[in-house]
Amino acid sequence: MNKLPLIAAAAALLSLAACENKPEELSSISPDPMKTELANRAPVVLPPSISASKQMRCGDNSLVFVDFFQGDTQVQVRSTKDGAGTMLKAPAAGEPFVADGGFKLTGNAKTATVVTPNEGTRTCHA
Repeated sequence: MNKLPLIAAAAALLSLAACENKPEELSSISPDPMKTELANRAPVVLPPSISASKQMRCGDNSLVFVDFFQGDTQVQVRSTKDGAGTMLKAPAAGEPFVADGGFKLTGNAKTATVVTPNEGTRTCHA
């Protein structure tokens, strides 16, 4: 009577030993249809990161919030800290930043002259 569980365990081990323990291999036989398109495309250009984010005090005691981007060809000007900004761009580094609507910024992260359609021309310092 004690031999029955031993025989059942041996039979179970033999049946499991017959299983193959190799991982299932997945393979794709069809070639990638976009392989040539992906190989010939232009490299991805990431947007510039912010190099400095400044709160500038102007001569009329108002504040201007300016984000300067790497490459020195782009800034974002806001009149309030969490308000919507206006993106100003320069054709080359060192030239004034301009945008449609009468926006212009000349200067750097320490001191700048800011022209906006509502407030006019202001000289501001960080």
